[in-house]
Amino acid sequence: MSRRDDEDSVTGRVRRYARVSTAVGGLAARLAGERVLGLPLDRAGHAAELRKALGGLKGPLMKVAQLMSTIPEALPKEYVAELAQLQSNAPPMGWPFVRRRMATELGADWRSRFESFGREAAAAASLGQVHRAASHDGRELACKLQYPDMTSVVEADLRQLKLAFAIYARYDPSVDTSEIHEEIAERLREELDYALEARHARLYAELLKGEANVHVPDVVPELSTGRLLTMSWLEGRRLLDFADAPLETRNEIALALFRAWYVPFYDGGVIHADPHLGNYSAAGDTGELSLNLLDFGCVRVFKPSFVRGVIDLYRAIADGDRDLAAHAYETWGFENLSDEIMDTLNLWAAFVYAPLLENRPRRIQEFEATGVYGHEVAAKVHRRLREQGGVRPPREFVFMDRAAIGLGGVFLHLGAEINWFEIFHDLIRDFDEARLKRRQTRLLGKIGLPLPE
Repeated sequence: MSRRDDEDSVTGRVRRYARVSTAVGGLAARLAGERVLGLPLDRAGHAAELRKALGGLKGPLMKVAQLMSTIPEALPKEYVAELAQLQSNAPPMGWPFVRRRMATELGADWRSRFESFGREAAAAASLGQVHRAASHDGRELACKLQYPDMTSVVEADLRQLKLAFAIYARYDPSVDTSEIHEEIAERLREELDYALEARHARLYAELLKGEANVHVPDVVPELSTGRLLTMSWLEGRRLLDFADAPLETRNEIALALFRAWYVPFYDGGVIHADPHLGNYSAAGDTGELSLNLLDFGCVRVFKPSFVRGVIDLYRAIADGDRDLAAHAYETWGFENLSDEIMDTLNLWAAFVYAPLLENRPRRIQEFEATGVYGHEVAAKVHRRLREQGGVRPPREFVFMDRAAIGLGGVFLHLGAEINWFEIFHDLIRDFDEARLKRRQTRLLGKIGLPLPE
């Protein structure tokens, strides 16, 4: 057995989980000691240790860590800064694994179905790795192959997450995480189903077919299974490679990304809920740039009433309409909100909607210097919620909020300056809840996806 095979044996997995359990347990114990006993804590040093432990582990714990870094004030800022650096670059599996898994998915003669197939992974992530290949008819392909035994790994990780949430709730009950855990669990389990991801890709191709600067790869169904997803290869560079490009170029990328996220939401009630930068690339030069969407594992479909609630809350914040804000929160699923808690939630809403309220070109964020999008406002909101007895965010809120913060972080990195007001109002101008319901019924039915409950 090779060293890499050993690392993916049961014994190797247990060793890795022991390292992570130690790191997570140390986080809870040290934070509790600091808060309850006043013990000194080198937060920066311990946060770096935690990132190092998580960064070497295949599986969704690393993805969950990235998610936690985007939930307002779920962790101290030192941990947010470190966990935000996780890029899901787990070391790839070796050729013996790839050969065995491809034979399992496509049969012993799988090599004959490709003109060429790269032995080395072109990219490695938390749940699987991508190999570049070519078809006999000359198409360049991306083959995403799931790591072994990921179902049991996901369930083990979700148990770890539930334990971490329970420990955190003991000394900070300001945010009830029960719905957050359930939402994360459902989305992670869905990500294991590559046949579902293929349907999500086809859904996005339909929703974005009118966007000339946004490209969705074509699924190759005859070379795909529940654990192997083959799509057309899209050439492009990392978005962060454009951080020093001219402003016009950065603005083009930001505009395409905004529309790639929010055209599907307002036209179809669908959102791509994973803001990881590795899920996108861009190609071309100024004036001819295009954005590539590369991953469709984490997709959330909302009821039309939820989309209406997003628009209602925007208008409530713009007009200072408390009754409409209360109605929007109730539509989303918040329950028993006091006036004080609603005022606190409105602080967060005002921050998220701020770029959409000013009819002028501007940066997504113009006043914070921490480098972590939304952190200072989130800290203020968190303190108030703790004083007011806490709140239980509904499941639907989790990934919508993550999308807004994740996307804002990308725009912050790009330093884009856009009239967000104009493009947002263009998207919502003709919104009609009944029409969206009819469109969802038609689109989801065509692709074989259920309507949101």
